[in-house]
Amino acid sequence: MTLPRRRVGKTPLEVTTLGLGGAPMGGFRATISDAEAIELTNVAYDLGVRYFDTSPFYGYGRSELRMGAALREKPRDDYVLSTKIGRIMHAMKPGEKPPADFRANGLPGFAPVFDYTYDGVMRSLEHSYFRLGISRIDIALVHDVDFWTIKDRAILDQRFKTVMDSGFKALDELRRAGVIGAIGVGINESDTSLRFIQAGDFDCMLLAGRYTLLEQGGLEAFLPECVKRGVSVILGGPYNSGILTGGVKDDTTHDYAQAPPHLIEKARRIEAVCKRHGVELGAAAMQFPLFHPALCAVIPGALAASEVKQNVERLSVKIPTELWSELKREKLLDPNAPTPN
Repeated sequence: MTLPRRRVGKTPLEVTTLGLGGAPMGGFRATISDAEAIELTNVAYDLGVRYFDTSPFYGYGRSELRMGAALREKPRDDYVLSTKIGRIMHAMKPGEKPPADFRANGLPGFAPVFDYTYDGVMRSLEHSYFRLGISRIDIALVHDVDFWTIKDRAILDQRFKTVMDSGFKALDELRRAGVIGAIGVGINESDTSLRFIQAGDFDCMLLAGRYTLLEQGGLEAFLPECVKRGVSVILGGPYNSGILTGGVKDDTTHDYAQAPPHLIEKARRIEAVCKRHGVELGAAAMQFPLFHPALCAVIPGALAASEVKQNVERLSVKIPTELWSELKREKLLDPNAPTPN
């Protein structure tokens, strides 16, 4: 298949509008084997996906190892690869206690240490090259400098300052030298994303879950600023971690936790509108974000090849324009959200 491509900011890089997110294959939230992870990455490639995103944090290095194993023998100019900086994985010494927020099912014997400094950026990317087994990374993203992750405003402000005073300089140097094609930030908040693009010259923002069929918090200030500055947005978590996949259940998840009742009710009302138009909820969720001119790609993760195939199919479903009109009439969708109607 040939998937549409869009440019990343003002750079020459172009990504397919559907990418593959590498978080699930890291293994934090579900058990997945090396073989399954490599297979689903290969299936994505075979179906036309040409943008792949990973991070040292996903599985404490496991996601990069697996994605690299699938991609490193493929023609390097055929795909765009992004990874992240901000955490360096170190081998734990015998008897060393893991950090308090240590996650199970990561690569055994490794623990993350936050480092957003100039040297930390260089070291992190060097480690990523080796884990991936790939000598070129196209997009480098500052990872998890947001309140959703940190839960402390003072620490957030401190890390933001470290990025902009130190880490950003390393990323900018690498971009100017042509080592990295684009630089950006990967976080879970539209307001913090806005803060970053107002503070530095970034090419793109990877925003997880904040411009979806369920919530359009980024529409008021962040996305218009991206259009104004020529900054592209990559949307992670188009299903809001589960609630928009379809067949909304009482125990469905939102942002990787039990979804609150009001969001379950809203998702069910959205799904009812979709059903009236003969459209699967997941297909509407996949396509909606891409109507905004700031968006260049949506990058759902996957735990199996079947999920990758389903995502590709959902992107090609024909959706009646009346569906979007009805969602707006029912006040289930922001009236200012760009849609085909």
